Amino acid sequence: MKRSRADEFMEFAAARTGHLLRSACLLTSGDVHLAEDLVQETLRRMYVAWGRRLGRRIDNPAAYAQTVLVRAFLTHQGRRSSDEVVLSELPDGQALPACDPDTRLALLHALAQLPPKDRAVVVLRYWEDRSVEETAHAMNTSAAAVRTRSTRALARLRALLGPSLAEFVSA
Repeated sequence: MKRSRADEFMEFAAARTGHLLRSACLLTSGDVHLAEDLVQETLRRMYVAWGRRLGRRIDNPAAYAQTVLVRAFLTHQGRRSSDEVVLSELPDGQALPACDPDTRLALLHALAQLPPKDRAVVVLRYWEDRSVEETAHAMNTSAAAVRTRSTRALARLRALLGPSLAEFVSA
């Protein structure tokens, strides 16, 4: 029995939503509501592309979805309205799973201090374990820019985390 493209997409979305949400939470520094919005936008864009037989044209739909997610995040950051307020502390909300909540919060807080593009590089390179070239493609930039941003972002994270947590920022 032949499955429809909609069924194929639903299977893909069910399998990837959790991973996309975890990545989005890191990109948004723990803003679960924005992360959920970004995942919804990513899945919406993927569904439209899937209808054009994306699943058969893209070698790795999961990697493509991550690219769509990062670009949606960067687009959102670029058009953030002037009436939005950036908080110095994370609001109460759904926690990301981790062993040590204090470490997780410290890392999320440090990630929040990075500019959006630096944060995207860190998430793609070190959370998603993507190559420099894959990261550059996802961010629509050069490999040299990714290497520069990686170096700068990791140095900034080390400075923000201090010596007790700097071990989490190694590359």
